Amino acid sequence: MDETEFDIRAAMAESVRGRAGSWALVRGFAAYWGEPLGPDDGFPDDELDAAEQRLALRLPAALREAYRLFGRRADLTSNHDVLLTPDELYVLDGALVYRAENQGCAHWGVLLGDVGHEDPPTVMRLDLADKSREHWEPWEERFSTAAAVMAMAEKLLEDDELTDVSDLGDELRDGLRELPALGRGCRWYQGPDVLVSVVEDAWMTARARTPEALEALYEAVPGDWSGE
Repeated sequence: MDETEFDIRAAMAESVRGRAGSWALVRGFAAYWGEPLGPDDGFPDDELDAAEQRLALRLPAALREAYRLFGRRADLTSNHDVLLTPDELYVLDGALVYRAENQGCAHWGVLLGDVGHEDPPTVMRLDLADKSREHWEPWEERFSTAAAVMAMAEKLLEDDELTDVSDLGDELRDGLRELPALGRGCRWYQGPDVLVSVVEDAWMTARARTPEALEALYEAVPGDWSGE
């Protein structure tokens, strides 16, 4: 794919068909909104094999593929929440935990009963003061979807002059086109050289390809943008 041409609408729509589409979305997204994926951006098989031996379980195929493809790319995995490295993967109350909220307030995982599936559903668990109330709740229907959404969401949260965040004020104005639904609690919009995510109908994150595109977003979508 030419990194200067990326149809994010088509890629997002295709990603829901299976994990191959999710990885194509990650590749295209990384190249267009940042830097293309390289051969050293993933973890090698020996580190994933070592994790399997330590945990005494087989990692789902989709999880291995994601780690091999972009697991070392912090801009796609760990700007806000954190993708655990293979040697940090652990089991908690019947689930393989692969991701943690940046302050430990939540964790994401795959139930042990589902790790045998190639692209299993994922679950989420809040860290509560009353531990007796903690439990795993359904998250994404496929790990590959969760991983693709992670890559996009984390890139929009990068500490970069081309990214910004704001509380959600007025409804989004004309000039932004809504993209296909992807990810729990996320709505995605595209404008000229800008991508916006509305999270839980409460706040927005944005990434632009140029400073001019970000300034145009400020004018099109007034809000309490942190960098404005």
